[in-house]
Formats: sequence, structure tokens, C-alpha cells
Amino acid sequence: MSDNDLKILGICGSLRKKSFNMAGLRAAGELMPAGMKLEITSIADLPMYNQDVYDAGMPEPVGRFRTEVAQADGVLIASPEYNFAVTPALKNAIDWGSRPPDQVWQDKPIAIFSCTAGPVGGARVQYDLRKILSQIWGLVLPRPEVFIGNSASKFDAELHLTDETTKKFLTDLLVGFKAWIERVRRK
Repeated sequence: MSDNDLKILGICGSLRKKSFNMAGLRAAGELMPAGMKLEITSIADLPMYNQDVYDAGMPEPVGRFRTEVAQADGVLIASPEYNFAVTPALKNAIDWGSRPPDQVWQDKPIAIFSCTAGPVGGARVQYDLRKILSQIWGLVLPRPEVFIGNSASKFDAELHLTDETTKKFLTDLLVGFKAWIERVRRK
């Protein structure tokens, strides 16, 4: 990673060891255009948001996560859809990051994609994420939208992305995300 590369923080909304969304994030790291570098964080150690916990002092994992988001040039979120909505782990991470006085999502360029076992590819989770993130002033890339349905057929047994069409969709998303970050920086 050069000093001039855009630092992209990857966040996976799934906590599964063999998550297709984590596999998609790793693939995105390999498909990044020149000038971008992906670093994936974990949200597994974040306690459930509770104002009493926040008031008693920010837990170390929350401080780490908030710093990672704040220092990133952009955030790439990959998430499955649980019961037609955002996963509890991802919503919890968003909630911790949104706490004042320095909420970390404001004016942060964000791109989203989703991998799901079903054919729809996580459209509902993406629309929920767009609604949530825009209300806390996150700047979500409007398009392209990438929904990776029937994800088991797109990855091999070692969770390497093998589907060339999906690779192209992810590449297009990342190229658009780079341009989005540069556009936001010019304003």
C-alpha cells in the first residue's frame, strides 16, 4: 500500500466463519483498482449497544472500530439479509459509530454489496442500509448496485470467487466507488 492509496475499510455484516459476504470482501480486495487498498475489520467483538455502557466509558473494541471508520477514506460493506433486513451485528456496529459527539459515518463515502443464498441477492438489506446510513449523513454510492444471489454457485469450496460475471460486477462497483470517493473529496 502506498501512502497515496485510498484506504478502504471492509465491514462484513455476517459473523459466520464461512461467510460468502466475507469471501466477497476478500475478492473485492483482490479486484480493487490501482490506488485503493482494502483492510477488513471485525465487528464480532462489539458489545450490544447500550446507552448505559456508552455513558460508563466507550469499550475498547468500540473505540477501535470508530477509529478505523474515521480514518478510512471509504467504507465497503458486504452483508447478507436476515429476515428481510439488516443483520443485528451490522446494525449494532452502525449504532455504535453513530453516537455523538464525533459520529463516524457523517460525510463518509460508503459502498454496499450483498451475497445471499437466495435468488434476490440481498436487495432488501441494501435498501435498509441506504435508508439508515443516509439518515446519519453517510454518503452511499448510488450505483452500481451489486446483488450476488445464489452465492454458493459463485464461490468454490475454499470460498474463492469463481464466477466471472460476479467479478465484473464487483470490479464495476469498486471503480465507481473510487470515483465516488474522489468526487466527495472535491466538494
